[in-house]
Amino acid sequence: MAYELYYWSGIQGRGEFVRLALEESAADYLDKGRQPDCDGALLDFLARRDLAQPPFAAPFLKDGDVVIGQTSAILLYLGDRHQLAPKDEAMRIWTHQIQLTIADLVAEAHDVHHPLGANLYYEEQKPEALRRAKYFREERIPQFLAWFETILARNPSGEAHLVGAAVTYADLSLFQVVEGLAYAFPRRMKRALADAPSVAALHQAVARRPRIRAYLESSRRLAFNEQGIFRHYPELDG
Repeated sequence: MAYELYYWSGIQGRGEFVRLALEESAADYLDKGRQPDCDGALLDFLARRDLAQPPFAAPFLKDGDVVIGQTSAILLYLGDRHQLAPKDEAMRIWTHQIQLTIADLVAEAHDVHHPLGANLYYEEQKPEALRRAKYFREERIPQFLAWFETILARNPSGEAHLVGAAVTYADLSLFQVVEGLAYAFPRRMKRALADAPSVAALHQAVARRPRIRAYLESSRRLAFNEQGIFRHYPELDG
C-alpha cells in the first residue's frame, strides 16, 4: 500500500523534508498536495472525529491505519523502514536529535520574515523582520553551520555524512536547509558556506545522488517562493 503524504499545495514547506526521504528510498507514495482540492482534503482529514491520535497540522503521513504527524517523527518512522537511519539504537536517536535541531533552524528561518506571528503579512511586520534578520544572518546561521561542521568532522566513519557511513534522512534534511537558506539569503550563505566547507560538500553530494538528482530535475520538485518557509526578500539579506 502506498504512503499518503498530506501537505499544502503550491509550496515545499516542511513537507519537502519528507518528500526527499521518500524519493531517496524509492518509496511508493501519493503526494496529496499535488491532487485536486488537496487543501480541502487536508482540512477535512484534520477535522475527522474518528481518529484517536489526530495530527495537529501538516505535514502528516498515512501508512495504512497509521497516521504520523510532525516532520521529525515522520522521518524517524521512515528512517527505520527504508534504511535511512542506523540500526544501532544510540545512533538512531542521535540521528533524530540532529533532525530536531534542523527543525529548530527551520523554525528560526521562518520567524525571520514573520517575527510577530503568521497571522500578519510580512509587510505588517517589516521593521521587526529587519531586526530579526540581522541577528539570524550574523549569529544563528554561523552557529548552526559550525555545529554541523563539528558533527561531520567528528563522524568516526570518516565518511561525508552526519551519522555513520551511509546517507541518512538527516543528510537529506541538511541538504534541504542549505537549499532553502541559499534561496532566502544568497549573499549571506555564499560567505557562510565558505566557512563551512564540509556542509557545502555534503550539500553537493546529496544533490548528486541519482534519485535525488532525478527528483530535483522533475516537475515534482516545486520551486521556492514567497509563500513557503524560505522566502527571499532582498532587504533581509544584508
